[in-house]
Amino acid sequence: MEVLHRKCAGLDVHKDTVVACARTMTGQKVTREVETFGKTTRELLRLVEWLEKHEITITVMEATGVYWRPVWHILEGHGELVLANAHEVRNVPGRKSDVNDAMWLADLVACGLVRSSFVPPEPIQDLRDLTRTRKQLTREIVGHTQRIQKVLETCNIKLASVATDILGASGRAILGAIIKGEKDPAKLADQAKGTLRAKRGLLIEALHGKIRDHHRFLLEQHLGLIETLEQTIAKIEAEVDAALAPFRDAVERLQSIPGVGLTAARTIIAEIGLDMSRFPTAGHLRSWAGLCPRMDESAGKHRSTRIRKGAQWLKPVLVQCAWSAVRRPGYLQAQFLRLKSRRGPKKAIIAVAASILGAAYAILKEGQVYRELGADYFTRNDRMRTVTKLTHRLRQLGFEVELRAAA
Repeated sequence: MEVLHRKCAGLDVHKDTVVACARTMTGQKVTREVETFGKTTRELLRLVEWLEKHEITITVMEATGVYWRPVWHILEGHGELVLANAHEVRNVPGRKSDVNDAMWLADLVACGLVRSSFVPPEPIQDLRDLTRTRKQLTREIVGHTQRIQKVLETCNIKLASVATDILGASGRAILGAIIKGEKDPAKLADQAKGTLRAKRGLLIEALHGKIRDHHRFLLEQHLGLIETLEQTIAKIEAEVDAALAPFRDAVERLQSIPGVGLTAARTIIAEIGLDMSRFPTAGHLRSWAGLCPRMDESAGKHRSTRIRKGAQWLKPVLVQCAWSAVRRPGYLQAQFLRLKSRRGPKKAIIAVAASILGAAYAILKEGQVYRELGADYFTRNDRMRTVTKLTHRLRQLGFEVELRAAA
């Protein structure tokens, strides 16, 4: 096999060590030297010197959890870096079980068999850390909310059956009164605010339960943790706003896409960045995000069109945006309804999410805003198919159809 890189290195990154293999080729002779380094900054700088001594031009490492990140940051600027997808590396045929991982990576990159994963620049990485932390804290709030609901059900308090949000203004006021020791359902119902006051009778019935000090203690702890998490999220959002200040125009343009709000626009930029040159086409970006159905065909038989996991932080956000977008008239709703009848709602919503990501790609690459194609886009662009379909349907209903061009 043709060798593309005559001086390259493979790094097997662990939690506390880095195993490095320098592969050099002189004429037809291949020489490999393996050495183990620690993960402290001093040891990683020694790794840089070791690579420079061997005149390494390209270095490859696997994306192993977060352990690769400090190695990557220190090696940046010292030759070309390649971050390999561990799943793709394992699928390359020819690996022997007794070959060191670092040596195998060096052999693969020498022949150009390793495709680099997407690593955004440092400002986008920092923004990504913030948005992902916010998402994790939001999930923790949901978890504590469910635990509060569990405690209330244990006490036979049916607050969630009357109040839409038990952590809304009314819900928090009622929970606060319960924690302070109030037992009278009528007095608890008097804590309701806004439209919930109209349901006072239902509230009194729902708040009639058996509450003990044990339950009050649990409610106080969960509610206190939720308030702390909300304060932390507010600080993170302020930091996100500061980090997005240079990209505010891009955030506003992304919000022109139906279904994409401020939080979703922030997440899109944090996950894919602003430089679309990393993805040759919108199709490459959709494939990276895991929104492209696989093509598994053999002997004319289609086996599976399942999508892969892809970008686990980006894809759920795009799907949420898609569900929001299909609720309003327009191109995306028409696309959903068109595919839903043939492929089902799940595949249809994935297709809409892929369209949203494609629109985001064009917006970030061309600097334009979203252009609505209209709910009649498919009718206008597929006129004859529509005519045939409607004619066939009318004949099924017992009508004779004669088509004439409009005057």
